[in-house]
This record gives sequence, C-alpha cells and structure tokens, in this order.
Amino acid sequence: MMPLLVNEVNFYPRENAKLHHTDKYEQVNAEDSKVAIVRRGQLFKGKIRFTRPYDEESDLVQLVFTLGDSPSMETTGSMYMKRDAVVEKHAWSAKLTDVQKDTLYFEISTPVDVPVGCWSLRVVTRTKNSFARQIHNYDQELYISFNPWNPDDQTYMEDSALLQEYVLNDVGKVWMGPVRTERGKAWVFGQFDTDVLRAVMFMLDRSKMPLKQRGDPIRLCRTISKMVNSNDSDGGILIGNWSGKYGSGTAPFDWTGSVDIMEEYLRTKQSVAYGQCWVFACLTTTVCRALGIPSRVVTNVVSAHDRDCSLSIDKYYNEAMDDTYGSDSIWNFHVWNDVWMARPDLPSGYGGWQAIDATPQEESEGKYQCGPASLEAIKKGDLGMNYDVAFMLASVNADVFRWRKDPHSERGFSVVTSQTEKYTVGQMLLTKKPLVFDPSGDEDCEDVTEQYKYREGSTAERVALMNGVRHSERAKRYYELASKVKSDVSFKLRDIDAVAIGNDFRIVVDIDNESYEPRNIKAVLTATSVFYNGVRAEQVKTVQGKIFVGPKKHEEIVIDVTAEDYLPKLVEYCNMKISAMALVDETKQCWADDDDFRVMKPIINIKFHDDLVMNQPREVFLSFLNPLDRQLTGCEFRVTSPGLAGRTVRVPAQDTEAKKRVVASLHVTPNTLGKIHVVATFTSNELKEVTGAATVYVLEG
Repeated sequence: MMPLLVNEVNFYPRENAKLHHTDKYEQVNAEDSKVAIVRRGQLFKGKIRFTRPYDEESDLVQLVFTLGDSPSMETTGSMYMKRDAVVEKHAWSAKLTDVQKDTLYFEISTPVDVPVGCWSLRVVTRTKNSFARQIHNYDQELYISFNPWNPDDQTYMEDSALLQEYVLNDVGKVWMGPVRTERGKAWVFGQFDTDVLRAVMFMLDRSKMPLKQRGDPIRLCRTISKMVNSNDSDGGILIGNWSGKYGSGTAPFDWTGSVDIMEEYLRTKQSVAYGQCWVFACLTTTVCRALGIPSRVVTNVVSAHDRDCSLSIDKYYNEAMDDTYGSDSIWNFHVWNDVWMARPDLPSGYGGWQAIDATPQEESEGKYQCGPASLEAIKKGDLGMNYDVAFMLASVNADVFRWRKDPHSERGFSVVTSQTEKYTVGQMLLTKKPLVFDPSGDEDCEDVTEQYKYREGSTAERVALMNGVRHSERAKRYYELASKVKSDVSFKLRDIDAVAIGNDFRIVVDIDNESYEPRNIKAVLTATSVFYNGVRAEQVKTVQGKIFVGPKKHEEIVIDVTAEDYLPKLVEYCNMKISAMALVDETKQCWADDDDFRVMKPIINIKFHDDLVMNQPREVFLSFLNPLDRQLTGCEFRVTSPGLAGRTVRVPAQDTEAKKRVVASLHVTPNTLGKIHVVATFTSNELKEVTGAATVYVLEG
C-alpha cells in the first residue's frame, strides 16, 4: 500500500483563535484565511484530509513542527498521531480524536515553554511495513505565542481580567510633561495588525537571538529592548532623535500609533526615523502584546539619567555660580515599559512586573539594552538581581547633589545646597489604569510609584537607596563627600504649575534672612526653553544682580516673562526650565534650584454628527482654537484608529488667523463593530504637537 497523500491541512484558525484569545488578529479574520495563531501550552484542533481513506492498522502519520531553517531539539516538535497520546506540559503530542474515511481530526499539545514564533509543519506519512515516505509541507503561517492565561507559562498573570488591558487592548495612553503639567497622549498600539506580527518576526530574525531562547521571556524582553532601537547597528526598528530637526523622517510627536512604524520597517527593511522615549516605549508594548507578553507603558516624572553609576545626579557650578556642567542629567519625564513574568533566575518574590527600557541611553553588557529589572529589586535597592537594577534605581530614586568649584576645599568642591535634594527624582510613575479610557482627560491615569519605591522620605525609602549605595564603591565616595553646610538664609523658588500657550508668567524667589546680621546676596535667575530630556535649547530671559536683605527680613526676586519673550524660542513639547542660583557674600553659603513646567497647548475636538454604522462612510469634524496671536500656516491633521478603514489618514486644514478656530473634516469608514478609539494630532509651521482623542460606537448596518 502506498503512503497517504495529503489533500488538505486545516487548523481551524477562527475556532482555535476564540479559545486562545487570539481572535483579534487580522490574519485570523481575513476572508478565507488559513493562518493560525495559538498560544503555547494549550490544545488546538486540526484536521488532515488525504487522497484515500485512512487505515488505522497500517498507516502512520507523523507531524513535524520546526522553527527556523536549522532546527534543533528545542525548536522541533515531532510526534506520531495516536489515539492514546498523553498531554504533558513539557512535551509535544498529537491526539487522534476522530477518523472519517479520508479525514483525521486531532488535537495538538505544545510544550508550555516552547519558543515563540512562526512555525513550519511537515506531514510525513508511511505504512508500518515500509520505509517509503510521503512528505507534505504545510504552506500556511502557524504562529505560537506566549500564554499568560496558562498557570504553567512564565508570563502567567493570575488576575486574568487584567490581560484584557495588558495583552488584548490595542489602544492606550502615554503620559508626557514635567511634574504638575503631565498630560496623557492616546496611542494606537495595533498589535493585531497583519504587518505588525510579521514585522515582529522580521525584527527577531535580525536580532540573531538563538531560536531556542525565544521561549524565555527574560531573554526575549532583553532582546526586544535592544531591537526596538537601532543604536547597535543591528537593524533595529526605530532611530532616536532629540535634535529638534526631523526633516529626513517623521517627527516623533507626529506619530499616532505603532502600525505606521512597523509597516515602514517591514516594507523598507530599514530602521525608521524618528523616535523618542515615549515612541520607543509604545512600540515596545506593541511588540510585547503581539507576542502575548503582558506589558504596560510607564512614565517616570522627573527621571534621572545616572551615567557614572554613583546612584546620584551631580551638577557642578563654577566659583561664581553662573555656569553649570556635568554628564548626569534629569529628564522632565522618561518613558519605559513594565513586562509581566516569573523570574526563576532570581530568589522567590522577585517575579511580577519587570522594567525594560528600549530608549538607547547607556550600554548594558556592551549593547543598548536595559532590563528586565524586577520592580521589587528596584524598590529594595537589591543591585545584584539582574538586569540593570542600579540604573533603574537611580532613575526613580537618585539623590541630586550640587557641587561648587571651591579652591578652599580639600577636594576642590563644596556642596552647594544645605542638604541633598532627596525628593526631586521619581516624583510620580504613571501608567494607564486597566480597562478605563478617558479620551479627553486623565481619569484613566494610575499612579504606580509605590510599586517602584517606598514613600518618599520614609525610612524604608532611604534604606533602599543606601542599600544600593553600599554595593557601589563610586556611590559610597560621592555620598561621603556630601556634607552639610551651615546656612542662615533660606531660599524658595515658587512652583509654576502650568501656563496656557500665549499667556505671560512670573518667576519668584523668596529670600528669608534668618540671622540677626544683614546679608548681601548675588543672585541669578534664568528662564530657558528645554527639550524634555533636560537639554537646554534657548535662553528666554535672565536677570542677575545683588540684593540686600536686612536682619530677619524677607525679600523677593521677580522676573516677568511675556509670550513675546518665549514663543519664538519654544521647542517641541513646550517645556520651560527656571534656574535660580544665589551666593551669600558674608557666609559663602550657596544655593541653587530648578523648576520645570510646560506651556500647555489646546486639545483637538473630534466630533461625529451622525451615528457610525459598519462599512458606511461618515464625516468626522476636527477643531480647536488657535491660541496664538499669529496666523497658523501649513496646517495638517493626522487621524488614526484601528477601527477605521485605512487606519491612518492625513487631512490638510486651511491657514487659520490668530485666535480663530482651526477646522477640518474628512470621511472615514468604520470596519469594526462596537467601541473604537480615534486619535488625532495636528501640526503647522507655527504650532506643533497638538493632540486629541475620542471614543465612539459603531453599529451594525
């Protein structure tokens, strides 16, 4: 008898997808699609139809699943189809469930730790008494992903309701802005788009990560943090750019979602221009969720960049206190990701959320990668718990030291402030609240600071940081040098919470002489536009001079800054830095402080005047009030939604006079039933990075 010849292989893409929580993927829902997307460690069904009836007594059917062109034992699943096949969580099996003449029905069980990716299948047939074989190569895509619903999977999340957010939600938010002026920006992750999953596979292939390691979420997430950026010249997805000049690519603030980036990456096979930290983080969540790894975007408001592993941020001033320098920096905000997994490589208690950072800041093991760092290790200051815990600890909890060049000091420097600024860094860590979306406000914001650090100023918080310092010789030297200095004049730079763009603002420093002697004080007060990573752009206004403060007296230093002063010098995201420095002549007491705030822009209003109906075009109206005393030219809106045909649409708007409403409209066609989210951005020659979002419902026709 000749071996069986395969006529058809069918893995029931839609039926399996519903059971495996993969029914949102576009490949599965495409008409006549045969692409299967399943989760590891969970049974999935299939059938094979042959050209002749199956003889259970003599025919043998072997299924050989392989990953990659040169499979190993870890990337091969080979099994004969049997009625008595036993399901075992660390092995492959193929259980024959029914035979109907020429068709076999079966269930496949994959190992719970099998590498994720796009697998190939060969169906090998022969008869029991012959070595003659027939081989059929299955020509459809078969993706196997992580399974956070399975208790045996390393990515398992016990509260499965949260997986609706951290794996299945394809629209989210990222918070941006200095402290007190942070605002959520909507983002379309789009992890279920056809090109996204293929681009993720292309990215992993480019990474040269051994295929057998792709089942380990620890190693895989570390690779993802490396490959989302392109700094290692390894063909990563996104090129970083903080220059403010984006003529040869897309400005970071113009992106509304990940799909356009992934489509370009897949189409061109080149790294895409441009990204900044929040774009890297949103793209990382897209990649992780596409693979089934629970992920969230986290914003650290006032984020330290510690270049020298001192667990402190060190700013240096010259003798006259009128210039600063140093390699460390503080970003207004910085965005990274948390991914969820068990950590069998660490002691018990260090699993759960792990921080990874795809923004290329510092090298780790010779590559621009960061994490996964256990949040529990960061919180406790346990630097020995891989990976990059020290860098993340400094990011959220470093102390700030200011040093003045001082020839009279034994070490050449003296401490500027009367005490270290212990409570500046990591003021808030923000992420999107699960299962909530507020398109026009921030009611969906969740503060997760306590997951990263103990309450600021508490004994536990100090102990955690000092625990980290104890493990770093360089950090110990810095903290030993920081000694208190005597002071009898107190200074306070008043906070500026927010300024509506086009409005004036005032800078005030309060000075209190607490001594019974008069004090002469040299002071410098400066307003500067800054990029969000702390790099200064242009000086807006500065005042310097001497002020006399009598015994036990109060004085103020004031600067008024007008819109005409700052508008021509604003850079992207409209961040401003106020810097104040003072030197007391009589006591040589030094003081310095900074405050960052954001000039706030309007929000785009998105309106549909008619109900949205599936597959029927509808007009959407976009508008906001021009806040400037000048005309807006070169106006363009960009609208993105995973629930609309075409996904991303650009529409020009007419030049708009000062203080008049910017308006535009376009026709869109809904292609998804139920609730959908719409995200919009606006750019012009005079005003950029205006955003808005809306949630609407699509009805059946």
